[in-house]
Amino acid sequence: MPPRIAKLIALGAFGAILLFVAIFALVAWAARPTRTGGIDGTQAAVTWISVALVILALIGVHVLVGRGLLALARGVRRGL
Repeated sequence: MPPRIAKLIALGAFGAILLFVAIFALVAWAARPTRTGGIDGTQAAVTWISVALVILALIGVHVLVGRGLLALARGVRRGL
């Protein structure tokens, strides 16, 4: 893979992290308890925790892939 392309894809992987944070913020806002009905506090906490775990896993994978691609763009050979 050419270094320019690897660097561009790595920056895209890091940019996707911002999207994941925005998605979590949207879900947290939508799942907040209200006085007029809807979800209660316990269900909101379960929703926030479960979505946070998925988002953290996605962020971790994107950081690993991004770091690997940046190393590839610099010419560093890394083993599996």
